[in-house]
Amino acid sequence: MSRQWSVLGVPSSAGAHTPGLEQGPAAVRAAGLLSDLRAAGLQVDDRGDVPGFRWRPDPERQNGQNAAAVAAVADDVAAAVAAVLGEGRTPLVVGGDCSITVGVMAGFAQAARDPALLYMDGGPDLFTPGTRSNGNLDAMGVAHLLRLPGHLPEVAAVGPPLTPDRVVSYGDALPAEGPDVERDLLEELAITRISALDVHRDAHAAAAKALAAAESAGESFVLHFDVDVLRFAAMPIADVPDSGGEPIGLSLHEAMTSVSIFARSPRLAAVVLTEINPDHAPDSEVLSDFITALATALAA
Repeated sequence: MSRQWSVLGVPSSAGAHTPGLEQGPAAVRAAGLLSDLRAAGLQVDDRGDVPGFRWRPDPERQNGQNAAAVAAVADDVAAAVAAVLGEGRTPLVVGGDCSITVGVMAGFAQAARDPALLYMDGGPDLFTPGTRSNGNLDAMGVAHLLRLPGHLPEVAAVGPPLTPDRVVSYGDALPAEGPDVERDLLEELAITRISALDVHRDAHAAAAKALAAAESAGESFVLHFDVDVLRFAAMPIADVPDSGGEPIGLSLHEAMTSVSIFARSPRLAAVVLTEINPDHAPDSEVLSDFITALATALAA
C-alpha cells in the first residue's frame, strides 16, 4: 500500500474556548512534521493553510460562539480536502480546533465519497448549544454532523448529515458513573464506543475492535485525532488538559499503538489532527517527540 499524503493546515481557534489553537499548524511544521514523515518513508507534500481565525469573544451568541467563523473555516476545509482527494491523495489535516472535522467530512461528500468517522478524542463532542453553556463549538462537532436536536443550522449545513452507525468513538475519558450528557448519548444513539478504560486494558485489542467497526461502517474511514485524548501530564500539548482523575487519558504509547493499527488499514482515507496548543508545551522537544511518534505510527 503506497499512500501519498498531503498536509493541509487549518490555523483556526474559532470553535475553541480561547486563542492558541490557531498556532497549531505552524508549530507542528516547525516541530518537523514533513521531515519526520519523509524520514519514516512516507510520500508527502504540503498544501499550505486555508484561511484561519483567531478566537474572540462572541457575546451576541454565547451558546454557539463564533458560529459564522466556524462554518466559514469548515467550508474552506471542505474545498481543500475535496481537491486533495480529487488527485488521489490522502489528506493529513492539521488544526486548529475539533470543529474542522465538520469541514473534512464535507470535503469527502464533495468528492462523492462517504466515509465512516473514527473519533479518537477525550470526549465524543456530542454537546449542543443547549447542553454546553460556554458555547465552544469544538465540543459540538459530532453533534452537528449527526444533526442532533439543538444544533446550529449554519454549521450543520456545511455538509450532509452523518448517521450514528457510521461513527466509532475511541479513547474517551467520560466518567463511568453518574449523569453525563455525552455518555448517555453514546448509549442512546448506539454509537460504537471503545473507552480509555478499554484501551488501558489492552490497546491492541481495543484498536482492532475500533478498526473492525470503522471498516464495517463505511467504504473508508476518517481518523480524527484530538490530542486531548492523551494523558496531559505525560504529553502536555492539548488545549484543554485532562483533570488527572479517573478515568485518565491515554499514554503516548497506547495512542500510537492505536494509530499504527489504524494506519495499516487500506481503508484509512484521511487523518485530522486537532487541539494542539503549543503554548502549553514546556519546551520544544515535547511537541517534536509527539510528531516523531505520530510519523512513525502512520508509517506502520
